Order: sequence, then structure tokens, then C-alpha cells
Amino acid sequence: MTIYMHDTARSVKKLPMTESERKARIELAACYRVFDMLGWVEMIFNHITLRVPGPEPRFLINPFGLHYREVTASSLVLIDLDGNVLRESKWPVNRAGFVIHSAIHGAMPDAHCVMHTHTTNGVAVASLKSGLSSHNFYGAMLHGRVAYHDLEGITVELAERERIVSDLGDKHVMILRNHGLLSWGRNVAEAYLRLWTLQRACDVQVAAGQAGGEVGRLSQPVIDRMLAESGPGESRTCDDVFAAMVRLVDARDRSYRDL
Repeated sequence: MTIYMHDTARSVKKLPMTESERKARIELAACYRVFDMLGWVEMIFNHITLRVPGPEPRFLINPFGLHYREVTASSLVLIDLDGNVLRESKWPVNRAGFVIHSAIHGAMPDAHCVMHTHTTNGVAVASLKSGLSSHNFYGAMLHGRVAYHDLEGITVELAERERIVSDLGDKHVMILRNHGLLSWGRNVAEAYLRLWTLQRACDVQVAAGQAGGEVGRLSQPVIDRMLAESGPGESRTCDDVFAAMVRLVDARDRSYRDL
């Protein structure tokens, strides 16, 4: 089965670009560079998508064939929930990325940004039958807040979208079993901090397992307190964290802002 979206692609050459789309393109391109800086990359695979404000559900996705370090604001591909390419692009869209991301964009009105990664430690924890541990600083913040979806193969079947959404429920982060990590948010900054928290929990869990000692278990009252006091979805914190990461990217290379 093809992993490209040529079969549903169409070009709309005269679609005007709004100011909100310009801003979304620059912000999303910056996010791809942040992921590259952190090493959250998988050659040309994986995706971060961002909905473009407007009356019709449209979102931006990375062009399939470019490394995250090569993604720019102008190269991002605008598509709709049916996978139609809405602005002329020389790059195709990865079907697996379309299926996963369109499922969430289409079903969750507030899911303006969706992120999916295959980091080594993320896939490692996703492959554990017990899943994510609550017994570290970051894992405790996510106790009861993580959804799980079983691997069904490469995600290219449209029918899987309904099962992804059903398994996600009201959660903002998901572990795709034996596969990887996913988060969504009302904006890029919110989705980013949620994914970062999940990634850190996985990193610490894997490191603790490699250390060879017995992992201390947190009591339920401590976990409850961590949940009450943590704020991976708090707006000001999310904005400040993501803005700091973008400043680091800008200090290295501002070429992603090519509109």
C-alpha cells in the first residue's frame, strides 16, 4: 500500500494566504526546528500538524521527503480532513501521518496542534506491557492522564481513525503501543509541553531501569499532590517554555522563516 497521498491530492493555486496562515506556518516551522534541535527526529518520518484558523478545517503538515532541519514555513503543505492538498506543493504527504493527525483534528474541536514522535525511549516505554510508570517526577504528573492505542500496523487505514479517537477519549497525551508518543493541544506551545513532559517521563523510566536498582514507589497521596500541583497545560508556562526554545533555534538558524 502506498504511503503517499498522491491519489487524493489536488492543487488550488489561487487560494489566498491569510495572515493567520502565515503566522501558523512560521510557528510550525519553528517547532520542527525545535524537534530537530532536541533530536526528536526520525529521518523524514513523523509529524507535527497545526490547524489554520478559518471556517473550514484545514491543517499544515510537513512535506514528505524533507528532514525536520529542512522544513520551512513555505514548504509546509496545507491539507483538509480528506487529505486534499490545498496549495500547490512539489512534495507529497505521508499517508500514515495524515491518518493519525486528521483523526484527532477532525474529532477534537480544540486539537489545533497534534504531535507524534518515534524517539528511542518513547518507543521503548510504548513497548512495555506495563506502559508508563507513575513512579518518577514526570511520570507522576501524568498519572491517569495517558491514553493507549494498540498497534494495528502502519497507520494507513482510514477505519483506524475512529479507534484512535475512541482510545484517546478525553486525554491530551497518548502512547501508541509498540509505536511511539503523541500529544495534542489548543496551540503549539501547549502540545509541546505535554509531549516534553511525556518524553521526559519515558527518558527517566528507561534510565532508572538501566541503573539496575529497585525503583522506589511513590505513595498515592504524593502522586495526587503532584497531579494537583503540576501544570503541563497551564497557558503562560506553555507559552514561556516554547518561546524560549524558539529563541534557541533563532540563535542557530532563522532560515525556517522564509515567507
